[in-house]
Amino acid sequence: MLWPALQVLSHGELTADQLRRLLDTLRLEEAPRTEGPGTAGSIAHRSFTDDTGTRLVLELARTSESGWALALFFDGEPPSTDTIEGHRVLLRDAVERLGLTLIEITPAATADEVLVVPPPPPGIPESTIGVSWDLPYDNLDQMWPHVGLRKDAPREVKEVKLREVMRTPVWSAAPPILRRQAEAFLRDI
Repeated sequence: MLWPALQVLSHGELTADQLRRLLDTLRLEEAPRTEGPGTAGSIAHRSFTDDTGTRLVLELARTSESGWALALFFDGEPPSTDTIEGHRVLLRDAVERLGLTLIEITPAATADEVLVVPPPPPGIPESTIGVSWDLPYDNLDQMWPHVGLRKDAPREVKEVKLREVMRTPVWSAAPPILRRQAEAFLRDI
């Protein structure tokens, strides 16, 4: 079974020449991936093994008419940090060279790789109907997995994610100890 090790989401228009250049740069075969999660939007992929013998699959998929996902999947043992970071550099560079807008990278390594949802326009209040804290945790260490982070995620990534949670209406109903821990975490910047 294939599991995602790295996913880069981006947005923008690609000409046929740009798409061909991307496929050639990443040495992708114009055939969709047919195994593992999220195969519906797949348009090209390449299977290979890393230096430890782990089977990897690099993929390009469409998420919408102008949305793109570049992903690295693994089968068996997760790839090394060096392998993931090497692909992070490769995929970010491809997105940048093509003039696409980076939306999010999972797992994020820097603050600019975190999706930040813009607040509603001025004058449009956020709904607070039914705001209650029904999550099964009351401390910050327990909250990181809920927002898609490991405990060892970079601090700057945690800061961005935490500020996002604190902007939501439900934050006002969070346990007081959690709110104090979050404020202390952000003060220690």
